[in-house]
Amino acid sequence: MIRGEHLGKSFGDVVAVRPLDIHIPAHAVTAIMGGSGSGKTTLLRLLSGLEKPTCGHVWFGEEDITAMSEQRLFKLREQMGMVFQYSALLNSLNVYDNVAFPLHEHTSLAEPVIRRVVSMKLEQVGLRGFEALMPSELSGGMAKRVAFARAMVMDPAVVFFDEPTSGLDPISAGVITRLIHDTASKVQMTAVVVTHDVQAGLSIADHVILMWQGEIIARGTPEDIRNSTDARVQQFVQGRPDGPIPFSRSTTPYIDDLLQAEMRA
Repeated sequence: MIRGEHLGKSFGDVVAVRPLDIHIPAHAVTAIMGGSGSGKTTLLRLLSGLEKPTCGHVWFGEEDITAMSEQRLFKLREQMGMVFQYSALLNSLNVYDNVAFPLHEHTSLAEPVIRRVVSMKLEQVGLRGFEALMPSELSGGMAKRVAFARAMVMDPAVVFFDEPTSGLDPISAGVITRLIHDTASKVQMTAVVVTHDVQAGLSIADHVILMWQGEIIARGTPEDIRNSTDARVQQFVQGRPDGPIPFSRSTTPYIDDLLQAEMRA
């Protein structure tokens, strides 16, 4: 469904994603995993058209997102749903209006029809009956489920999830993980899930991509990742603090900086 060719992104001198090729299969859940700063969220934003790449192309079906007009990209985004890391609900709108917002903006459906669709989507995430609540009255897990319902309300071809379990307690994280898995199974949803949660990613994914320092270091089924002989993969999967992936991202030894500062003084 989506593929990137020689896709890369830099912010000034910082290389967030090194040129890579990636393929997102249709009707499957692809988990993009990696530690903080590995480039996974930047890659998600490139694939969804929220960021322009420094190099390369992103193909959505037969269309090149990187070459299309802004007007065409806005129209194409109607086929995409997005669940942001912090839900990104509109604070001035209640639950109903947040979920109905894409239908009001992009369709000419009558309000009774919109109400039926919103009710159905909220039922899917277990929140029918909470339409009048404001975002400030929701727990973190409830807000994520409302964001999920909003992402699904247009029945998109693909849904992107940016750290869907981040900041949630174990039970709420489990609920969100099961929702993604069950929805993908029932409606043959194409999903791209960015996460650093090893257990969640491996439990819901059909295909896993593991990143480190802007590069893909492993890809395959969850079983392939668990059985990888790459020491970097095993360090991440097992959550070991010591290994080839260092804690520090500093580019120079601290003692050298101290000595240079002393010399300048």
